[in-house]
Amino acid sequence: MEILYTHCAGLDVHKKTVKACLLTPGSNGRPHKEFRTYFTTTEELLKLSDWLKEQGCTHVAIEATGVYWKPVFNLLEGNFEILVVNAQHIKAVPGRKTDIKDAEWIADLLRHGLLKASFIPSAPQRELRDLTRYRVRLTEEKAREVNRVQKTLEDTNLKLGDVVSDIMGKASRMILHAISEGETDPSRLAAFAVGRVRASQEQ
Repeated sequence: MEILYTHCAGLDVHKKTVKACLLTPGSNGRPHKEFRTYFTTTEELLKLSDWLKEQGCTHVAIEATGVYWKPVFNLLEGNFEILVVNAQHIKAVPGRKTDIKDAEWIADLLRHGLLKASFIPSAPQRELRDLTRYRVRLTEEKAREVNRVQKTLEDTNLKLGDVVSDIMGKASRMILHAISEGETDPSRLAAFAVGRVRASQEQ
C-alpha cells in the first residue's frame, strides 16, 4: 500500500492524557514505532510538540472526541499538518484490529492517506464563532429569565405584563423593585409607570 507520509503521528486524546504513536522510516521498509504518553496540561502538550518536531514529524492525526482535542489542536497548530478526524470514520475503515492501540491505528491510517480530515476554521474564525455562539446563549438565557419573571407575576396574579410594553423596561423594574421593598399601594406603584406603557395611570 502506498505510503504518503513517512514521518507522522497518531494521537489518542483523553481528558487527562494524550497517547502518541510516532511512525518514522525503519529497517526493511517497516516503520519504526515509538509510543509516548503526555498529560493534557499546557506544559506537557508543548513537550509533545517539541518531541514531534525533533523527530521530523510533518503530519499529525487527532481523533475528535468531545472537546478534548481542542487544546491539543490549538497548541500543535502551525507546527504540523494536523488532521482532526471523526471517530466514526476511523471505526468505519475495514480491517481494524481490536488489539492494536488506537494511537497506532490512527498513525497507520494517516501514513497511508486513509483519513479524511474534518473542516477546522482558522483561529480568527474560531474565536469569532465562539464569541457569537456565546452571545446567542446569553440572549437565550436572558429570554428565559424574563419568562420566569412573567410566570412568577402571573402566579401571584400581578398583571404587570398587561399594562406595560416591556416587562423588563425601566417602569417595570421600578415597580418590581418597589413591590420587593414591600410597597402595596396601587397609586404609588402606578406612579412609577413612566415612559412607554400600554395603560393609563388610572388603569
